[in-house]
Amino acid sequence: MSTTTSTSARPDQVDVRGPRFAAWVTTAVLIATLLVSAVSPVGAAVILGVQTVVFAIGAWRGPRQHPYGLIFRALVAPRLGPVTELEPVPPLKFAQLVGFVFAAVGVVALAAGIPLLGLIATGFALVAAFLNAAFGICLGCQIYPLVARFRITPDKFPPPRPHPA
Repeated sequence: MSTTTSTSARPDQVDVRGPRFAAWVTTAVLIATLLVSAVSPVGAAVILGVQTVVFAIGAWRGPRQHPYGLIFRALVAPRLGPVTELEPVPPLKFAQLVGFVFAAVGVVALAAGIPLLGLIATGFALVAAFLNAAFGICLGCQIYPLVARFRITPDKFPPPRPHPA
């Protein structure tokens, strides 16, 4: 995260308050999932399925197109002061991908009648969301630099040699 006094975010960075707002909403949805699971695993799977779709959109489209990010931008941000802290988009997208994986495992497990696995996966996602919401600790963002080292990019491979004619 970088600190700046600019009032407009660069295309590769967003206001840090948006992802934290999304983490609070995610925390509430995941708590609801756990509470509903006590009476209806299918109901919990449906709620978690909706959150899984939200994670997928965040991982694919980024924080500016994330459903909770859109709510933040439309309803919350106009009531706040100017942006004072920005954070980069790629780690946020990766964090959403990690959330998607845990939520997808949870949905499949709950729907397949393996509630313990579903609850464990949901619990991991909940811990990560709560840490980000309450303390600004984004676990996916912390892991991102380690994973980014293993990305396959064209500069890691030598250019092809021409075949002799």
